[in-house]
Amino acid sequence: MIPEIGESEGDCSFCNSKNVPLVEPIQLREYFELLTGIYTQANEGATLGEWFKSDWGMFCCLDLANTKDLLAEVFQDGNVPRMTFAPSSKCFSQNLDNWENLRKELMEENRFFPKETISLERISYLVSQLFYKGKLPEQWYRARIQESEEPYPLDKMGPPPKDRATHGRANPVGIPYLYVASDVLTSVSEVRPHTGEFVTVAEFQIAHDLKLADLRDPRSLITPFICADAEEIAALRGDIEFLVRLGEELTRPVLPRSAAVDYIPSQYLCELIKKDGFDGVIYKSSVGDQINLALFYPTKAKGIRLMPHRVQHVSVEATPWHATHEV
Repeated sequence: MIPEIGESEGDCSFCNSKNVPLVEPIQLREYFELLTGIYTQANEGATLGEWFKSDWGMFCCLDLANTKDLLAEVFQDGNVPRMTFAPSSKCFSQNLDNWENLRKELMEENRFFPKETISLERISYLVSQLFYKGKLPEQWYRARIQESEEPYPLDKMGPPPKDRATHGRANPVGIPYLYVASDVLTSVSEVRPHTGEFVTVAEFQIAHDLKLADLRDPRSLITPFICADAEEIAALRGDIEFLVRLGEELTRPVLPRSAAVDYIPSQYLCELIKKDGFDGVIYKSSVGDQINLALFYPTKAKGIRLMPHRVQHVSVEATPWHATHEV
């Protein structure tokens, strides 16, 4: 909105960003007054700046003191940013509870005709806000552990054929998707190799016109400023934790022996996203700091070259686990 209503470019006097569109803070007042309507003043609570940071991922480059100063100029009132508030009763949603119930039923009771329901229309609306708008990496990588010292040919580095496609984080059995990582090391780590094994890595280029859902950090993508009224903002705020949980489904650690069942919720989620016209999902890697892409339509990626590797070292990090063992 700032580029639309701003009249100049320059350096921000709050976060010191250089050569960015600028507005006077008071020009944002009506937007923030509408957002403030979903919070009620409370003796035990947090400041508006703290709520805006934690709920909506705003002002991430400002400390709390500068955030208060900015909001004081937005509201033209130095007291409001220093008061404490709590979310109103309208800010709570049943969608997260419904998802947890549906998740359990899909895994343990009814797979194809579950009794638990969740609003598919609401999910479609929420996922539509996770459309990836950034610049994608130029190259993506897929790794396969070799059966010998001979690397796989490039035409064997795509997804498996339908009759050999096993269950994955995003795909059900028999429906092959292409899983690629944004760097070589992450792609190798994702196949869980042992020291000394040979791994073929293939570089892929993907189509530029893909519609991708970004599930890495929904809180940073959802914006309350597209909502028409406070009730709509409150409903959106109530569903943020639900969206965060959906994003976690694709990075949840899964043991190989239980993957066939544990992947069912994330497969269900990806089917919903696919139904809404997306080409794939971007999600955090569970074994590194980079990102992964599950591409629903593998023909929209092209293998470019091979990079054979040998695994020299595997790093394992363990934490103490306190459990009671009974015989």
